[in-house]
Amino acid sequence: MKPTELFNALVPNRRSAVVLGGAGAALLGFGLCYKYLRKPEKVVRVGVVSKLLIHPLKSGKATSVAAAECEEMGLKSGELRDRHWLVVTADGHTVTGRQEPRLVLVSLTCEGGQVCLSGPDMEELRFPIDQPENPVISCRLFGDDVQGRECGEEASRWLARYLGDDKNLRLVHFEPEMKARRPGDSKALLQRYQDSWEEIQIGSVRLQRIMSCDRCVFTTVDPETGVISRKEPLQTMKSYRLCKPSERHIYKSSPLFGQLHAVKRTGVLHVGDAVYKISH
Repeated sequence: MKPTELFNALVPNRRSAVVLGGAGAALLGFGLCYKYLRKPEKVVRVGVVSKLLIHPLKSGKATSVAAAECEEMGLKSGELRDRHWLVVTADGHTVTGRQEPRLVLVSLTCEGGQVCLSGPDMEELRFPIDQPENPVISCRLFGDDVQGRECGEEASRWLARYLGDDKNLRLVHFEPEMKARRPGDSKALLQRYQDSWEEIQIGSVRLQRIMSCDRCVFTTVDPETGVISRKEPLQTMKSYRLCKPSERHIYKSSPLFGQLHAVKRTGVLHVGDAVYKISH
């Protein structure tokens, strides 16, 4: 091929090459600008994980573990999953320690595919975790519609003997494919307290702050006795832990203590892990 023919053959592609090259340069430039203009993370060690607790039964007794997987749905250790079992009324409304304070003394553990229910002055009850033949029912959890699989008549009778024979209560189990509680508002609401850290890093787990946690009458249930006082610590916290006037439509008159976080990056947590505050 003559030099002129070769040149003419390359001309149509030359413009494309220039455009492509320009786009590549622009993309590279954008990447470099983003790298140097974005705010770097500031990492400060603020503590250490002293204990990891899983509450398999909502309002039930906690199980202490040395390590736990932090998933989007909460903590998991072996067959234990946080708040995957729930007590409901016959029509599906949630029952917690607010209505039945003695629930805090009920222990639910899982091992070898079996659930074990135990409580003060009660014989243990064991039944399979998986009971696919049992019906899935609709439940109401703090204004949200969720689902749970009934754990059987024996579990219902066990709860009635423990909480009172006149109680028609059901134990249900949440399974991954079921309808879950909708996520909370992701808008961060900054408070004037030091517990408003934007993000927390523990091992490989990254948690993103969502909002403050307003406290209810459940905090007045003694976890050792199952007795409710309805006064402390709420009365004391209300003297100095109330929200700003502009946020009363969110928290109303409840005192604030602790934070609600979303799982930004999953991983495994261990007792002894360092806790870091992340800011930008």
